[in-house]
Amino acid sequence: MPPCSTKCGKNAILKRPKTGDTLCKECFFEAFENEIHFTIQRTKLFRPGSTVAIAASGGKDSTVLAYVMKLLNEKFNYDLNLVLLSIDEGITGYRDDSLNTVKQNRDDYGMPLKILSYKDLYGWTMDEIVAEIGRKNNCTFCGVFRRQALDRGANLLKVDCLATGHNADDIAETVLMNILRGDLARLSRCTAIMTDSGDGIPRVKPLKYTFEKEIVMYAYFRKLVYFSTECVFAPNAYRGHARMLLKDLEKIDPSTIMNIIQSGEDLKLHESAKVPTLTRCTRCNYVSSQDVCKACILLEGLNKGLPRLGIGKSSKVKRMLEEKKKLTENCGSGDMCSRNEGNSCICLSNPA
Repeated sequence: MPPCSTKCGKNAILKRPKTGDTLCKECFFEAFENEIHFTIQRTKLFRPGSTVAIAASGGKDSTVLAYVMKLLNEKFNYDLNLVLLSIDEGITGYRDDSLNTVKQNRDDYGMPLKILSYKDLYGWTMDEIVAEIGRKNNCTFCGVFRRQALDRGANLLKVDCLATGHNADDIAETVLMNILRGDLARLSRCTAIMTDSGDGIPRVKPLKYTFEKEIVMYAYFRKLVYFSTECVFAPNAYRGHARMLLKDLEKIDPSTIMNIIQSGEDLKLHESAKVPTLTRCTRCNYVSSQDVCKACILLEGLNKGLPRLGIGKSSKVKRMLEEKKKLTENCGSGDMCSRNEGNSCICLSNPA
């Protein structure tokens, strides 16, 4: 192997995907950790004395984030109180195993751990949801429920901010997805390193400029314990197409990832572009961009036997709700209402 690029006198054992430098293990650790520290300091992510919840899934990103946050907190005296927050989606053979890794991280890093489950919060597990909706749109449910579950957990723990393990690849993928979908509202904010959903607890991304490949290398050489199995439902996710596109572009030019992120950061929306304003859901009182939040709409569909309710555009949701309302109007039996060919109620509780 060639000598280390830092001229420390040691032989290099790796080549950084991000910069192309050949580094020894110790110099790679220092460069990796210092870049995250620089990101935290430059963007002023944390205030001294704050309590920070780390969204922990047991995967490489959240495990590295927890380890590095603990290390930097002690090394540079951030004066932060770090806790782990995990969400149990109820995916047999995936989340139940990964939570064991989170518990190992809890013990290894000496951080308190709080676990919330979809079953307790929403009355459904992802296994049950997939049985209803199928494998095509299940990630819509999981994404919406997980975001709100993390918000609920952060509120429950009364933390000052929530740190997530989103890395540079994740953010570049999100930019591509929003471009392909024509979602200007999300495109304008998806590259922000700090976002406030309106509940006063901001989300921060300390790994925003960290390449996924380097996170894997760091976890490997640090011998960190993490869960590497992919979600059993993930292969059907729309994000997978954006990921494949990004990987193909990265093979041509590794700087593609940072270029896409910078493009998203420099984006200026036209004045005519509509950006939703945040309000409170009239049902659950959580922050939403509409009167009834997406989570409540999806739950209503599941509970009423309309699992596809909430999938797609809001106009479609309104139409489905109106049709459901027509079927049950003038009938006190609610969802059990039945109609004959003349659209007259034939429920046993309201005989025609």
